[in-house]
Amino acid sequence: GDVLEPEDSLIGIGSGGNYALAAARALIDRDDMTAEEIARRALGIAADICVYTNNNIIVEKLEAK
Repeated sequence: GDVLEPEDSLIGIGSGGNYALAAARALIDRDDMTAEEIARRALGIAADICVYTNNNIIVEKLEAK
């Protein structure tokens, strides 16, 4: 596999990845939204734009021990 390290802590993968990435970049400086809220909103925007992206979103979280 590949290891990716994005420059701005954001990455978009898949058919609607560029749309989701653009939306996340626009929302990342919002102090009133969590990372999960930003991700969900960005993916929702991508789903509205890209015909190959749907709005069935599953968020997986990594918890630090």
